Amino acid sequence: MKPAACTIRVAAALAFSAMASMALPGLAAPFVPRSGAEVLERLPQRGTASDAVVRRQRARLAEAPRDPAVAAEAAQRYIELGRATGDPRYFGYAQAALAPWWQAAAPPVPVLLLRATLLQSSHRFEESMRDLDAVTRADPGNAQAWVTLATVQVVRGEYDAAIRSCGRLSSLASQLASMTCLANARASGGQLAASERLLALAIERSPSAQGASNDGLRLWALTLSGELAARGGDEARAEARFRQALDLAPDDSYLLGAYADLLLDQGRHAEVQALLREHLRIDGLLLRHTIASHVSVPTEANALAELQARFTAAARRGEAIHQREQARFELHLRHSARAALELALVNWQVQKEPADLRILLEAAVAARDPAAARPALAWRRRQGLEDLKIASLAQQLEGDRL
Repeated sequence: MKPAACTIRVAAALAFSAMASMALPGLAAPFVPRSGAEVLERLPQRGTASDAVVRRQRARLAEAPRDPAVAAEAAQRYIELGRATGDPRYFGYAQAALAPWWQAAAPPVPVLLLRATLLQSSHRFEESMRDLDAVTRADPGNAQAWVTLATVQVVRGEYDAAIRSCGRLSSLASQLASMTCLANARASGGQLAASERLLALAIERSPSAQGASNDGLRLWALTLSGELAARGGDEARAEARFRQALDLAPDDSYLLGAYADLLLDQGRHAEVQALLREHLRIDGLLLRHTIASHVSVPTEANALAELQARFTAAARRGEAIHQREQARFELHLRHSARAALELALVNWQVQKEPADLRILLEAAVAARDPAAARPALAWRRRQGLEDLKIASLAQQLEGDRL
């Protein structure tokens, strides 16, 4: 700034300050809030239906922050929003709602179940299972606890235990819930075709319109049915199931990721971009969109930097939930097979879903390192896991045809 201009601005500021200190005729004295907490004006509220839900839950919690029923209701709604949108902030809101009991040894059962659910979502599986065991002991008729426990057991590759947990649902929940749970557990233990048939029958027998709770069950069943069909190589059936599910929940992040993976396997990259372009705030969907875009046009540096920044931020928060996606990022976008393999191996120690095994084997093939994959391949043989893509990768590694 030039000296003259600086002098003029300082003088003007001093003059304005002097004027403000005087009570001018016809003008009221300036209003000074008593504290920073005083509300001066309420602006019109805008936003989505999810924003409205958050506002209502926050208002109820503010009135009764230590009421476990109010806290549990709020946490449940936040978890539902987090799952539907893929936005991790909602899980943070849920944990905040449960804060008075987060470290408690024996919180009320509804709180304990929701704490277990949040621990599961952050891949703290052992802690989650301890809470779930406590819930099922205290309330053996709690269907949601058995479903959540079976889900954790499947992710950990404990299929026999998951089948037993699902078996408890037969007298506690609908046929669709119990059959979907069983299909999810049995499909990875050498019973893929039978599980798919069981699930198809359950979907056919389930009424298609019975309210929001049934829609959630059908979404789970249809999505799983699509995944099982894809693993068995029936891509047309898988796509039909995913499209049925999208009619129920067009913005469900897990479903969008599963459908995008099917399209990527078929080389339908433009369709992946169209499917996901409105959902790029979700890390896993941004990853798939970027992989699809990279096939036709090399990915710009800023897109790679954005993904890397998100993975780095998650690591700084102490989260280990993105290791599978980060391994895909390293393999398919950074073309670093060794880095991808290291991430996939660490991830394999935590969870053992088919997608976890697949990225591990893909990275081992790309890194020409069959030895790194041998423990996972031995596990696959013991479990009898069926998946055509995984079988092809295993054949390359076990035959050392690299």
